Amino acid sequence: MSFSIAMIGAGQFAGSFAHLFQLHPGVSAVYATDVIPERATELVEKYGLAGTFASFDDALASSDVDAVAIFTQRWSHGPLVVKALEAGKHVYSAVPMAISAEEISRIIDAVRRTGLTYLMGETSHYNPAVVYARDMLAKNEFGRIFYAEGDYVHDMDLGFYDAYKFSGGENWKATASYPPMLYPTHSIGGILGAWQTHATSVSAIGVSDDRGDGVFDREVSMFDNDFSNMTGLFEVAGGGSFRVNEFRRVGFPSFIRESRFRWFGTEATFEEMTTTAYRQDREGVTDVSEEIEPRKASEEELAKLADVSPTLRDAFLSGLAPVHDPSRLPAEFAGAPNGHEGSHHFLCDDFVTAVNTGTLPPVNAWQAARYTLPGIYALESARRGGERLTIDDFGDAPA
Repeated sequence: MSFSIAMIGAGQFAGSFAHLFQLHPGVSAVYATDVIPERATELVEKYGLAGTFASFDDALASSDVDAVAIFTQRWSHGPLVVKALEAGKHVYSAVPMAISAEEISRIIDAVRRTGLTYLMGETSHYNPAVVYARDMLAKNEFGRIFYAEGDYVHDMDLGFYDAYKFSGGENWKATASYPPMLYPTHSIGGILGAWQTHATSVSAIGVSDDRGDGVFDREVSMFDNDFSNMTGLFEVAGGGSFRVNEFRRVGFPSFIRESRFRWFGTEATFEEMTTTAYRQDREGVTDVSEEIEPRKASEEELAKLADVSPTLRDAFLSGLAPVHDPSRLPAEFAGAPNGHEGSHHFLCDDFVTAVNTGTLPPVNAWQAARYTLPGIYALESARRGGERLTIDDFGDAPA
């Protein structure tokens, strides 16, 4: 079986997945559309795609399109996903799932009603450290996990200014103030990608920005936000807690490792640092850094990303780590560009496989909600001075 897909948004990140969908034997055709038509045309020409559509609505109306991959601005995903599902299209969505509990509820309702496939492309689900911890959990090596930590530390000066200028146009500063906790999946998704639980409450703190450059300025922000750094402490179902940091003003080399994770169990722990990683138990410490180190892209590969900020290129192009098992991937992906620590190949294949087999992908709508919703509550908690809030849950995915 195979199906066709339209890329909705043809910005810097979309090309990575357009190429993989084009290579996948389970996809018959790839199209593109963008509010800036020249970008869609360039994407089609670069990868030899099937063609362009004049608009999102035109793609939804076409019988030539079975699915869409949404790579639009991060706050726009929720309504576009619902509209696509109601038009009868399967949906691959970039993160985050949505920016409100109401939007998330509408997505889950639409998935349930239509029976269509929805996948949120959270890269941390296949972060090598998360894969390693998931393997430890499957072998019951942690004992009972009772605490975890996840950081997404990405300084604005390391590529984000350029990215927001590329996507935001003249009013880019209004969008660059996007609240860190509304983009929580690179930290929360990693923790819960290994730990099989969900957040039930949160207390969060936001740090107001003081750079004074019009970014994270409430008078400029379309989100009424001046928090550039945020920390949340979450309680989880079954007992335990986790802490996440979402930092955008931080003296840290995020082009080396922007997401980092730690899990603490009654029998063992696993800690990922900036350049090293350790598995620990009562017998001692084992350095497992090499097992989770993804292959670095070559200078020749990185040079192909001329339109991407140099500080973002390592994330856009990085290969598999030894802990990854590529045996399930299509042969056509061998040697193909990968990214975000080896996750792109797996996310693309998850979606194609789910659509063609009628099965739920790992990061389905219910799991995506658990990766996204806690951050929405964390932002509200921070705005209330750290008040502890109960987090709603949409339940487990259907069997």
